[in-house]
Amino acid sequence: MPTEPTEPTTPTTPTTPATPATPADKNRATAAAILPLVGGPDNITSIAHCMTRLRIALRDRSLVRDEALKALPAVLGVVEDDTYQIVLGPGAVARVTPEFEALVEEGRSAVPPAAPPTAAAPHPVTADELASQGAALKEARKARNATPFKLLLRRIANIFVPLIPALIGCGVIAGLNGLLMNLGWLPGVVPALTAIASGFMSLIAVFVGYNTAKEFGGTPILGGAVAAIIVFPGVAKITAFGAELRPGQGGVLGALAAALLAVYVEKRCRRLVPEALDVLVTPTLTVLVSGLVTLFGLMFLAGEASAAIGTFADSLLSTGGAFAGLVLGGLFLPLVMLGLHQALIPIHTTLIEQSGHTVLLPILAMAGAGQVGAAIAVHCRLPRNGSLRATIKSALPAGFLGIGEPLIYGVSLPLGRPFVTACVGGAAGGAFVGLFNQLGIAFGSTAIGPSGWALFPLLDGTSNPGVTVAIYAGGLLTGYLVGFLATYFFGFTGQMLTDLNTDPDPDTPDPDTPDAVSGPAKAPALT
Repeated sequence: MPTEPTEPTTPTTPTTPATPATPADKNRATAAAILPLVGGPDNITSIAHCMTRLRIALRDRSLVRDEALKALPAVLGVVEDDTYQIVLGPGAVARVTPEFEALVEEGRSAVPPAAPPTAAAPHPVTADELASQGAALKEARKARNATPFKLLLRRIANIFVPLIPALIGCGVIAGLNGLLMNLGWLPGVVPALTAIASGFMSLIAVFVGYNTAKEFGGTPILGGAVAAIIVFPGVAKITAFGAELRPGQGGVLGALAAALLAVYVEKRCRRLVPEALDVLVTPTLTVLVSGLVTLFGLMFLAGEASAAIGTFADSLLSTGGAFAGLVLGGLFLPLVMLGLHQALIPIHTTLIEQSGHTVLLPILAMAGAGQVGAAIAVHCRLPRNGSLRATIKSALPAGFLGIGEPLIYGVSLPLGRPFVTACVGGAAGGAFVGLFNQLGIAFGSTAIGPSGWALFPLLDGTSNPGVTVAIYAGGLLTGYLVGFLATYFFGFTGQMLTDLNTDPDPDTPDPDTPDAVSGPAKAPALT
């Protein structure tokens, strides 16, 4: 996101700009550029990453130089939540994070704690003021989201987020395998690809159990051991609630419940069992008690809940159709702002486990399409605001790939009305996809995480793959178009146009260049 000029920083690892950098050098240079802007190695307490974001925990938030960080070419935006999150995009974040971790480890022993940066002379520009408003809104959202229920949802999301890379990889392979089966090509390879694509899903309950115990303070391997009972073939010989159990019954929901119970039992044992017997008694009682309850209660109950989720999702779209798609596509961005979208992650995973794909994700992805259309309209309506137009140009490629944070927090949300019209675009795209579900052309995504154009390789359904791709593409185009039109005609008041459509400072570069910034202007109040 282009911002005001900042003082150059010296990377931890020297680089030579004139020499073409290898991919590894580029990733390390990105990590080296980020590190001093977040307060240096001694300001970092933990490091992790998800699909698109480098997540770091900070000792002192005031040491972070937000605007300089956003100005880095590799940084698509920042988000503040329970951790400080730097949006780098899919693929890039997985390569930059190890380099960042290595630099932090090196710096802790070699570099003294970073001093607070000297404040630069202010250069207020429209895009920066909007970014500040976006940051304030994020802070307010963070405070509102710190309720016990939403914190619980966040912890549940933390269980499933590490599984997303495997879901994506296996999902793409499953899609490729389905294409080969439909075309009758390479019949000898199809069984191998089936095994590769299905192996992870057959054991996903074990991974969920492991991550659940880890997230809630238990021994991870005990959580995995209890969850493994669910997928053990021998459970078919056990009768519970008057019926024989089925391997995998209850799926990820059963694994989640079983591991939570294991954590509770383990913690109770740690308090009650003498220390001399703890290593022997605690693991035994944890697995035994949790395993019996899982077999004779949780598997059946979780199986019923999973079946109800699948039935509801199918009936919602087969009967609600366009209206259901309109509601889901239109409300997804507000759900994200409230932190409630995290509740959908185990639902998506359950649907993928049951039918091989989640029918909800392609509809929810339309919210990003509305956001892109709205941003393009803002770009067109403000031809003289070079700073904001440059921000939009830098964020649009990520937006097309489903990474919406730079556009949400840098453009539409601080402007107010364009955020609402973006939701209108998402609702229109969702209605388009929902209508075809009602007409019997149902499809979904074989994995969670990607959105926008990145979702194309993961689409799967009952119809011809070409038809599925065409409908999803039609939904995206509908979202783009309606989001654009709604924002172009209804996204601005006259006062907003007066405040925002200002002449750029004559001393700044041309607005179409990446470094362009506009002259000082007053940002509008949210309308």
